[in-house]
Amino acid sequence: MSFSSLVRGVDDVTVIDFVGRIVLGSSAGEVRRVVCEVASEDKRKIVLNLALVDYIDSSGLGELISAYARVKQSGGEIRLAHLQKRISDLLQITKLYTVFASYPDEASAVKSFQLL
Repeated sequence: MSFSSLVRGVDDVTVIDFVGRIVLGSSAGEVRRVVCEVASEDKRKIVLNLALVDYIDSSGLGELISAYARVKQSGGEIRLAHLQKRISDLLQITKLYTVFASYPDEASAVKSFQLL
């Protein structure tokens, strides 16, 4: 399965849909490129929709952490939405659930920004 991404707006939140595996190589680089591009447009509320991501390796995880740090440094926030069980387990094992706010679906993640 090839990797792809789609950037769209929902209210004042930018949603990035990822499809495929986030692994060493072009897909991890695509995550970095897309999030950097969105952050450079001064978008501060970002939801990464991982509904169609079934696997993330250590390089992909590193890119998510890097994206989080870049957005946080510019005063923004990243939320994760619609995690597959495997991805959710990975965040638990690595204790990154303490870093990333994750939500069961996109609507909940978008709504969380309104509660600030």
